[in-house]
Amino acid sequence: MLECGMLERDKRALVSRSAILLKQLVVDELLIQSLQADEILTEGMAENIMAKQTSQQRSWHLLLLLPKRGPKAFSSFCSALKETQQQHLHELLTQSSEKDGKEAPGVRFIDSSLPLPTQEVVAAKRARTQESMEFSLDADSPINTPVLPCSSDFYLSHRHKSYQMNSPPRGFALVISNVTFDPCAAPELDTRKGGEVDDEVLRKVFTELDYIVTVHRDLTAQGMRACIEEFSRRPGHGTMDSCVVCLLSHGVEGAIYGTDGQLLQLDWVFESFDNAHCPLLQNKPKMFFIQACRGEEMDCGVEQVDGPVRTCSPSCEQRDAGREGQGDASARQRGDMGRPRIKLPQRSDMICGFASLKGQNICTAAMRNTKRGSWFVQELDKRLRLHARDTHLADIMVQVNLHIKEREGYAPGTAHHRCKEMSEFTSSLCKDLYLFPKYQPQY
Repeated sequence: MLECGMLERDKRALVSRSAILLKQLVVDELLIQSLQADEILTEGMAENIMAKQTSQQRSWHLLLLLPKRGPKAFSSFCSALKETQQQHLHELLTQSSEKDGKEAPGVRFIDSSLPLPTQEVVAAKRARTQESMEFSLDADSPINTPVLPCSSDFYLSHRHKSYQMNSPPRGFALVISNVTFDPCAAPELDTRKGGEVDDEVLRKVFTELDYIVTVHRDLTAQGMRACIEEFSRRPGHGTMDSCVVCLLSHGVEGAIYGTDGQLLQLDWVFESFDNAHCPLLQNKPKMFFIQACRGEEMDCGVEQVDGPVRTCSPSCEQRDAGREGQGDASARQRGDMGRPRIKLPQRSDMICGFASLKGQNICTAAMRNTKRGSWFVQELDKRLRLHARDTHLADIMVQVNLHIKEREGYAPGTAHHRCKEMSEFTSSLCKDLYLFPKYQPQY
């Protein structure tokens, strides 16, 4: 049994910050599992929270429960925020709680297991200028600005000319991230240092965009194939408005490596979600993001005529390394799904962002930083957080391209110094794709 309720000081901290928490808190499986491990939530409580349809409803339910879950609930919640990369909320709460503790000098409220917050955090949250955003990219962790919400007026004025995007949740998201490769089966494939940062960044941003995110790490080519097959066949796609697939690994043009050094053909991945093989997602947008090399050539850049002396951009570590290989791209056989009344193309309503460029004579490498993750995922995360509220995805990908183009590696004395990268995307979307973050229509 839990001892009584939460300390009054901690209750006040939760209440005083409840408006911010309801807007910015991401309640996902990792956070709930952390609270279960500390015995703050029971299994039944966890199930009830995760059964709520929207992120805000899950946050509200959790915030109602916490004050009743004993004196350790607050410190456990703060620790869970740190574990799920919600450092700004952790510091917001502990700073508020510390302030209340100083107002009652006769009682020692501060939990010694919690680090004391720094003074600049809240002030930094009030004014996120372009300069401060760029500075955060140069720090040792990804940005933590919450996804900005879509307004009711914007939704009502754009919903008729865009894909339907109001299901709670918006859809399923799958992230496969290969970081460590089998040294015996694939000795030429190095560990993708920083890759674990990318999958956490993607998990968090798509959770905030109201997707149910599943992350798998370090799968063989066959393991990736089985995982994608299972994901594409989920019956829940029928009630969702979209889906997301993110693949992060070493790669070559047209394929990515499993941890066993075998290749998975990307054309097979796209086929798994086409109108024939995934009828539950017909006429619904399907988003793919591929963080992998498409060859071994490094883009050393070209001096711009009459351009600036050099660009200001975050530094890089070393590029992903991959080698050419032959893969089996044989198509999967499935039963006849029946003839629809209106014929559709075999493949439509897809958009795919690639971290690196494929040209006529060159396939380029993707750049990755060991602490901050890949350039592509950093920029995708940032643009989604700042602009998904009022910009359709194709235009967001153009913004990603622009900022990738402006970046430049900094590694003096190595071949990677002043290296460049160029991302690209392909699209068969038939409408504007707005994600309408954090907006739920009132019926």
